[in-house]
Amino acid sequence: MSNANIAHVQSRYAAFGRGDVAAIIAGASADIDWEAVGRQSDFPALGPRKGAEQVREFFKVVSENEDFSDFSPREFYAVDDKVFVLGSYRLKVKKTGKPVASEWVHVFTLKDGKVTRFREHTDTAQFAEAYRG
Repeated sequence: MSNANIAHVQSRYAAFGRGDVAAIIAGASADIDWEAVGRQSDFPALGPRKGAEQVREFFKVVSENEDFSDFSPREFYAVDDKVFVLGSYRLKVKKTGKPVASEWVHVFTLKDGKVTRFREHTDTAQFAEAYRG
């Protein structure tokens, strides 16, 4: 089960790399609990979302606000129904042109071959500062 869960999560990252949001949504439960932990008032992509439509909106907000030069999921660990991913990214905030470079941790919870919960933990202070300019 753990290897299957890791493969499922890796396929979602591959979809992100292709810009295939539909494939990301297809790999999630209809009522997915999704959160880039932080305050939406600091940066529009932060905060909780619920359900496939709000996750679709999340990726729209990411596309409108972030210009990635690097997105690197590097390490994958599975325990029971969870997959933990360690990675990093470099991007510019489109509104200000300011850079963000951060390590991150993504935590996926899976059930019946679908992602039911996602959490991103990153350096939200960098996002807030870059967004404010």
